[in-house]
Amino acid sequence: MYHAVVVIFLEFFAWGLLTTPMLTVLHETFSHHTFLMNGLIQGVKGFLSFLSAPLIGALSDAWGRKSFLLLTVFFTCAPIPLMRLSPWWYFAMISVSGIFSVTFSVIFAYVADVTQEHERITAYGLVSATFAASLVTSPAIGAYLSASYGDNLVVLVATLVAVVDICFILLAVPESLPEKMRPASWGASISWEQADPFASLKKVRKDSTVLPICITVFLSYLPEAGQYSSFFLYLRQIIGFGSASIAAFIAVVGILSIIAQTVFLSILMRSIGNKNTVLLGLGFQILQLAWYGFGSQSWMMWAAGAVAAMSSITFPAISALVSRNAESDQQGVVQGIITGIRGLCNGLGPALYGFIFFLFHVELNELTPDQTSGKKAMQGAIIPGPPFLVGACIVLLAFLVALFIPEHSKASSTRKHSNSISSTLSNDLDRSTEEDIEPLLQDSSV
Repeated sequence: MYHAVVVIFLEFFAWGLLTTPMLTVLHETFSHHTFLMNGLIQGVKGFLSFLSAPLIGALSDAWGRKSFLLLTVFFTCAPIPLMRLSPWWYFAMISVSGIFSVTFSVIFAYVADVTQEHERITAYGLVSATFAASLVTSPAIGAYLSASYGDNLVVLVATLVAVVDICFILLAVPESLPEKMRPASWGASISWEQADPFASLKKVRKDSTVLPICITVFLSYLPEAGQYSSFFLYLRQIIGFGSASIAAFIAVVGILSIIAQTVFLSILMRSIGNKNTVLLGLGFQILQLAWYGFGSQSWMMWAAGAVAAMSSITFPAISALVSRNAESDQQGVVQGIITGIRGLCNGLGPALYGFIFFLFHVELNELTPDQTSGKKAMQGAIIPGPPFLVGACIVLLAFLVALFIPEHSKASSTRKHSNSISSTLSNDLDRSTEEDIEPLLQDSSV
């Protein structure tokens, strides 16, 4: 499992180094409507991830995880060296790289291969905490290198980290999918239905267990994706944070997220259960977004950041819930569906936040903040951050939907049911019964 942790850490550490240079290049390339262009780029990338995630998940179920880890990490990091060489090609590659930017779905399927069900929530929490850990120091290191030696060195270091990650996968990461679970011939078990993300959504619609989970993921991650795309610009322009303060903010929230996803997540899972842990995480997210929306002072952002760290338990808890409801040979499929939905949110979230900022005349075009004018603008604004308040309302809907997620693991109950009737019914009748019980998780074609 620690191979998966290293892969995630190196990939997002490389991108974390580019936090400050990314803002600079974005502004230099799109001097007008910077914020909206950022939303468009992230939107295209997210929509492509939505289209490709189910196929890549299904392919990894059939052909193994290692090759797809290599593929996703390589193409996700491919735009990095282009940042200073050709900014236009850099942003074009970021958009196109969305086809393969689904590392998390392959990683979670990898972890599911090598852990037992009762160990999985801890493992998912460790992976998510590693993502947070990669962002604890990398933005600060990137900001320091950029200020001292220029952006070119930062891009070079990030590129070298990405190369190390790719070499690590090639030379050190073992295959997690057992040989007996792979098809005898190349492409034997892959159909067009698995490549169609909308077909997967149709399957989800018929499944009483996975449907509320997917709706919860969509409604909770939509505002989170919009927040990620705009929050650092918002802190710099509206609240008045400098580069050092932004790096410190990311580090502190990252450290608190690690603690939440390793210590608190395990305690909560044992004490209140999987579903209630998801509900608690959504509650923290509502509070965090509302605080961001109404907050106008620096200390308010820091306090809301602490709450945001606690809300980070939601995704690993949801991933564990999905994994419990999937067969061992379908982990890639269901994790791919979840990642695809998150990819769709990565497309819609930035566009939603950009549109709301535009409606409320909150301008984020200038790179150097005018703190005086920003404070004057906030004095006349009842709600300094309208998109965050809208996001809190959306997450409230996610909380209401999550109340209808079943408590028990339907995959395990279905397996028991199949074993009990297999001795008395024919194979055809047995297969049709399973399909009626669980159309997504028991469909043989999936």
